Amino acid sequence: MFPLACIDGYRLPVRQEVYILSILPLIRGPATISSDQKLSLFDPLSLRTGPIRDVVASHGNLTCAAAFDAANAVVCTAGEDGSLSMWDLRLEARQAEVARLTVNDHNDLNNLSTALPVLSLACSSEGFTVVAGTELMNHQASILAWDVRAAPTPKLHYKEVHSDDVTELNFHPRDPNILLSGSTDGLVNIYDTRITDEDEVVIQTFNHDSSIHHAAFLNDTEVYALSHDERLALYDMAEGYEKGAATTDFGDMRSVLGCQYIANISAKANGAGAVIGAGAHDQQAFEMIHLTKGESGWALDRANSVGLPGAHSEEVVRSFCFYDEAQMVFSAGEDGCIKAWRANA
Repeated sequence: MFPLACIDGYRLPVRQEVYILSILPLIRGPATISSDQKLSLFDPLSLRTGPIRDVVASHGNLTCAAAFDAANAVVCTAGEDGSLSMWDLRLEARQAEVARLTVNDHNDLNNLSTALPVLSLACSSEGFTVVAGTELMNHQASILAWDVRAAPTPKLHYKEVHSDDVTELNFHPRDPNILLSGSTDGLVNIYDTRITDEDEVVIQTFNHDSSIHHAAFLNDTEVYALSHDERLALYDMAEGYEKGAATTDFGDMRSVLGCQYIANISAKANGAGAVIGAGAHDQQAFEMIHLTKGESGWALDRANSVGLPGAHSEEVVRSFCFYDEAQMVFSAGEDGCIKAWRANA
């Protein structure tokens, strides 16, 4: 394992316990969402000076965020009150909220709308689309999509594709019409959003048989699914594979890697694998392991893993991201800190 050095950091200045929930790697720097209901943007070269932009994301309880346009610092956030906001973090805080949508289920019989708590988001600037996945309410979990040029009415509303909370959403890396979702019902679905009939919109389903924590495309046809009990498997939607069956099943990653949790899995933009973030809080350890594909299939490259010594003390690392050109890694955790890491000179 190759250890990195912590070269910078910032702790949220609050008295109560505050978690940093997620990091988004924007071109201008890492953006975070935290349990004190804030969206913050940091200078990647000066974390210690605090956020260069800090806005309150009023969603009842902030649950998720996604970059709409990473190059121009446009981010979406959503939460438990069924609201969804788009922020332009280039603007001053009071002007930064450039759009606000309501995620609801409209009942035509009594002309009433019920706000739907949002658990997951995905954005495609190429397709001008924002998608939200909801908590199960009234025996129904929804996926809604908006064309941001024609908001506030959703262009799509799927009500029957999952039977439990929609915990993950991601677009295909090259086709903005193809969408992936994961749910606590154990299913990962692939959709062609150009199909208007909900009965026909699912073009592939993978049954992971365990509540989905994270799922995303690895390349044009392969996807990974990670469950809340840390089971990892890979699937392929290409022709020639047994429909819905795992092509590689790694099993419980806690046993495989000797860790206590998986923070997330970050797919490489060029389709050349992914990075798995694995933590052991009682050891104050966090390790990033490459998932690579060779002639014999997918494998974990433990020999070239990267470690964050001390990590976030005994607290869980909730999120990590990397800036390849700057050769820097950023991590955030339940200690309320964001940290920058780099190889020793």
